[in-house]
Amino acid sequence: MIKLTKKPKNPIIIEGFPGFGFVGTIASEFLVEHLQTEQIGKMWFEELPSMVAIHREKLVEPIGIFYNKKYNILLVHAVSAAPGIEWKIADEMISLAKDLKARELICLEGVGSQMPDDNPKTFCYSSDEKKKQALKKAGTQPLKEGIVMGVTSAIMVKADFPVSAIFAEAHTDMPDSKAAAKILEVLNKYLDLKIDFKPLLESAEKFEEKLKGLMEKGQTAQTQKEKKMMSYVG
Repeated sequence: MIKLTKKPKNPIIIEGFPGFGFVGTIASEFLVEHLQTEQIGKMWFEELPSMVAIHREKLVEPIGIFYNKKYNILLVHAVSAAPGIEWKIADEMISLAKDLKARELICLEGVGSQMPDDNPKTFCYSSDEKKKQALKKAGTQPLKEGIVMGVTSAIMVKADFPVSAIFAEAHTDMPDSKAAAKILEVLNKYLDLKIDFKPLLESAEKFEEKLKGLMEKGQTAQTQKEKKMMSYVG
């Protein structure tokens, strides 16, 4: 379910859901913090764990929706994984895009790499040939072979309007801020966002630590919940 307090017209929608290296989550967090955004909505599903985080006295929504007026960008930022309901979330994302008459839906995602170096490669996909060429000019190359999973893959399959994706090689088992930074570099050129790159990697690394903390606390809370349930049963 999606709840919006505002409905911008014809925005570009950018989604960042947890995936390989949590690249989409880290990149969208950076955009939320470094573009002048306001939270205008949220997305939630009964199937998600009933768990939220508090960070710096603020509630961190499992899936928050933010808006930047200057560039007319709608950001969907997710810190909660969605195993088993990816198709359902994709349906909601597609419905949102159609309702707002979005110009484009851009997915930020990692692709698995056994040993990504300090300068991970970036790749792109677009269902629109002109947008694909624009992404290539922004410094990336089409993804010719690879496996895409999660919400992004479901959106790519089900959407019947222009969908683009920017990928970066990422570690699969840990938040990868370097991969997120490379994606943002491409996105910055593609949309001409004029982002100041000096604090980019530093901020991404800070969020990487924040995300690790949230993941650890979430796992601890889930373990405690399971133990409590076992004590009731026992």
